[in-house]
Amino acid sequence: MRCAIRIVRSTDEQRTAKLTNNEFEVSIMAKVGFIGLGNMGGPMAANLVKGGHQVQVFDLAEAALLAAEEAGCTRAASATEAAQGADFVISMLPADKHVESVYLGDNGLINVLGENALAIDCSTISAATARNVGLALKAKNISFIDAPVSGGVGGAKAGTLTFICGGQEADVERARDVLQHMGKNIFRAGDVGAGQVAKICNNMLLSVLMVGTSEALQLGIAHGLDAKVLSEIMSKSSGSNWTLDVYNPCPNVMDNVPSSNGYQGGFLVDLMSKDLGLAQQAALASGAATPMGALTHNLYRSWSQLGHGREDFSSIFNYVKANTK
Repeated sequence: MRCAIRIVRSTDEQRTAKLTNNEFEVSIMAKVGFIGLGNMGGPMAANLVKGGHQVQVFDLAEAALLAAEEAGCTRAASATEAAQGADFVISMLPADKHVESVYLGDNGLINVLGENALAIDCSTISAATARNVGLALKAKNISFIDAPVSGGVGGAKAGTLTFICGGQEADVERARDVLQHMGKNIFRAGDVGAGQVAKICNNMLLSVLMVGTSEALQLGIAHGLDAKVLSEIMSKSSGSNWTLDVYNPCPNVMDNVPSSNGYQGGFLVDLMSKDLGLAQQAALASGAATPMGALTHNLYRSWSQLGHGREDFSSIFNYVKANTK
């Protein structure tokens, strides 16, 4: 009996493909180049391997490369080598200058990406930089979306991140083939750069809630209340919010959060300060009023300057505590 082989490239196609009695399918997963293996990027790349993708990685840190190899990734000697022949390139980098250098520098990915490749930048950077990179790649017929994430290190490890995408609708839909293995929510906020705007709005709100939650808990503690009891009361009342219910900043109130681990292993104060700076730049450019965002930015900058930049952003609780008589 003759059998036909149907090649099914994406997981969406796998779910919808209808095979005849004389066909069987061969699943071909994507070749992914992944650049930037920090606290977020490392577990994201590992989850792509778990999803069946072929993942070639690059990072400047040897320890990060070793961990990625243990997770099943293949190391590359450079970012351009990681991207060579890739269907998708994903970058998770610290700031604007790193993204511009990786994509548009003398040895940038713009020189090696094929026209069929899709570049996905998951860094949190300015919308202007995302648009500039997108336009430069578009001039070379290379597709690009900005897709910053929410969900923290825990979400990166669990594969439950939220991706906030900016780009052409077709490109965002195509990106789902790989993003779905790293997250559970994928949104399109608008065209290139819109993902960054939505992300900084989210993080500005998150930081304001974290400071407010810390202040409320410290006020209760100063009056002799038990932090666990107060947290439960507020969680079941109108003060309920994510920083209180899921990521409580007071030590020993909640297990498996940075506050109960010496404020290690989460989203750094320095990164939150950077994101709040991006929000203030965006507010200045548009004339939007963000008084709470500006105050919170100053608090996080001060906390960083006091030597706490490498701690989780929930450590702002200790800033409030230190200023409570």
